[in-house]
Amino acid sequence: MPDGGNLVRSMSTSSDFEIELDTAASAWLDSHPGDEPRVIVYQVHRCCGGARICDVQVRQQSRRDDISTYATAVMKDGTRIAIDPRAAARLPSRFRLTVRGLGPLKHLDLDLNGEQWGVLLYD
Repeated sequence: MPDGGNLVRSMSTSSDFEIELDTAASAWLDSHPGDEPRVIVYQVHRCCGGARICDVQVRQQSRRDDISTYATAVMKDGTRIAIDPRAAARLPSRFRLTVRGLGPLKHLDLDLNGEQWGVLLYD
C-alpha cells in the first residue's frame, strides 16, 4: 500500500515457519542476491471449463506485493521469507527449498512430498 509515496512492507515479526535449504538452493541464493525479500506466493486461476488451477512460486518481492498479512518463515541464517496467507494455511511448519528447472529457467521451489503438494494445491 502506498504511504506517502513509499510502500508499506511489513510482515509478522514472529516466525511461523522454519525453512531449510538443500545444497542447490543455498548455491542458487548465493549466486542470485537481491535487495528485496523473497516471497512465497499462491495464485489461483480459473480456466474456461471452470477448473481451478493453483500455482505456487518462490520469487523476489515486487512492488505490487502487500506482505502486511503474510506469514513469516525464517531460514537458519536468519533470512526471512514472506508467505502468502493462502499458502501458509496449507504448508507444514517446516519445509525445504530446492532448485528446479534447467539452464536460465532454474528457480527456487518448495521441496514437498506428494501428500504435502496435494494439501497445498488441492485442499
